[in-house]
Amino acid sequence: MALSDEIAKLHELNRNGALTDEEFARAKERLIAGAHQPEFASGVAALNALRRSRGDRWIAGVCGGLAQATGADAWIWRLVFAALLLFGGAGLLIYVLFWIFVPSE
Repeated sequence: MALSDEIAKLHELNRNGALTDEEFARAKERLIAGAHQPEFASGVAALNALRRSRGDRWIAGVCGGLAQATGADAWIWRLVFAALLLFGGAGLLIYVLFWIFVPSE
Protein backbone atom coordinates (compact mmCIF):
# COMPACT_ATOMS: atom_id res chain seq x y z
CA MET A 1 0.00 0.00 0.00
CA ALA A 2 1.29 3.43 -0.90
CA LEU A 3 2.22 5.94 1.77
CA SER A 4 -0.47 8.36 0.58
CA ASP A 5 -3.14 5.65 0.90
CA GLU A 6 -2.08 4.87 4.46
CA ILE A 7 -2.12 8.55 5.40
CA ALA A 8 -5.57 8.88 3.81
CA LYS A 9 -6.82 5.98 5.95
CA LEU A 10 -5.39 7.61 9.06
CA HIS A 11 -7.08 10.87 8.12
CA GLU A 12 -10.38 9.04 7.66
CA LEU A 13 -10.02 7.43 11.10
CA ASN A 14 -9.24 10.83 12.59
CA ARG A 15 -12.27 12.39 10.90
CA ASN A 16 -14.55 9.58 12.16
CA GLY A 17 -13.32 10.08 15.72
CA ALA A 18 -11.44 6.78 16.02
CA LEU A 19 -8.15 8.67 16.40
CA THR A 20 -7.51 11.86 18.32
CA ASP A 21 -5.52 14.63 16.66
CA GLU A 22 -2.48 13.70 18.75
CA GLU A 23 -2.74 10.00 17.81
CA PHE A 24 -3.16 10.95 14.16
CA ALA A 25 -0.04 13.16 14.28
CA ARG A 26 2.06 10.43 15.94
CA ALA A 27 0.87 7.73 13.52
CA LYS A 28 1.55 10.00 10.54
CA GLU A 29 5.08 10.75 11.81
CA ARG A 30 5.76 7.00 12.23
CA LEU A 31 4.55 6.31 8.70
CA ILE A 32 6.68 9.05 7.20
CA ALA A 33 9.75 8.06 9.24
CA GLY A 34 9.29 4.42 8.24
CA ALA A 35 9.06 5.34 4.57
CA HIS A 36 12.54 6.86 4.64
CA GLN A 37 14.26 3.85 6.19
CA PRO A 38 16.26 1.71 3.79
CA GLU A 39 14.82 -1.73 3.05
CA PHE A 40 17.83 -3.54 4.47
CA ALA A 41 17.22 -1.95 7.90
CA SER A 42 14.74 -4.64 8.92
CA GLY A 43 17.20 -7.35 7.85
CA VAL A 44 19.99 -5.73 9.84
CA ALA A 45 17.71 -5.48 12.88
CA ALA A 46 16.84 -9.18 12.55
CA LEU A 47 20.51 -10.06 12.25
CA ASN A 48 21.36 -8.01 15.34
CA ALA A 49 18.55 -9.75 17.24
CA LEU A 50 19.94 -13.22 16.42
CA ARG A 51 20.93 -15.09 19.58
CA ARG A 52 21.92 -18.68 20.33
CA SER A 53 19.16 -20.48 22.19
CA ARG A 54 19.69 -21.68 25.76
CA GLY A 55 16.56 -23.83 25.84
CA ASP A 56 16.55 -25.44 22.39
CA ARG A 57 20.10 -26.65 22.03
CA TRP A 58 21.92 -29.84 21.21
CA ILE A 59 25.47 -28.50 21.03
CA ALA A 60 25.65 -24.71 21.14
CA GLY A 61 22.09 -23.49 20.47
CA VAL A 62 22.82 -22.17 16.99
CA CYS A 63 19.95 -24.03 15.31
CA GLY A 64 17.56 -23.13 18.11
CA GLY A 65 18.49 -19.45 17.76
CA LEU A 66 18.07 -19.54 14.01
CA ALA A 67 14.69 -21.22 14.52
CA GLN A 68 13.56 -18.42 16.82
CA ALA A 69 14.79 -15.74 14.43
CA THR A 70 13.25 -17.21 11.28
CA GLY A 71 10.15 -18.94 12.58
CA ALA A 72 11.23 -22.29 11.13
CA ASP A 73 11.59 -25.36 13.33
CA ALA A 74 15.02 -26.11 14.78
CA TRP A 75 15.08 -29.57 13.16
CA ILE A 76 15.01 -27.90 9.73
CA TRP A 77 18.13 -25.91 10.58
CA ARG A 78 19.79 -29.03 11.97
CA LEU A 79 19.00 -30.82 8.71
CA VAL A 80 20.44 -27.92 6.69
CA PHE A 81 23.68 -27.95 8.68
CA ALA A 82 23.92 -31.75 8.40
CA ALA A 83 23.40 -31.57 4.64
CA LEU A 84 26.03 -28.85 4.32
CA LEU A 85 28.37 -30.96 6.43
CA LEU A 86 28.02 -33.82 3.95
CA PHE A 87 28.70 -31.54 1.00
CA GLY A 88 32.26 -30.45 1.65
CA GLY A 89 32.13 -29.70 5.37
CA ALA A 90 30.75 -26.20 4.94
CA GLY A 91 28.07 -26.90 7.55
CA LEU A 92 30.65 -27.43 10.28
CA LEU A 93 32.51 -24.26 9.35
CA ILE A 94 29.35 -22.15 9.29
CA TYR A 95 28.10 -23.69 12.55
CA VAL A 96 31.38 -22.98 14.32
CA LEU A 97 31.39 -19.39 13.04
CA PHE A 98 27.84 -18.89 14.34
CA TRP A 99 28.91 -20.47 17.64
CA ILE A 100 31.79 -18.01 17.95
CA PHE A 101 30.17 -14.80 16.72
CA VAL A 102 26.49 -15.07 17.73
CA PRO A 103 25.98 -14.25 21.40
CA SER A 104 23.93 -16.46 23.68
CA GLU A 105 20.53 -15.39 25.02
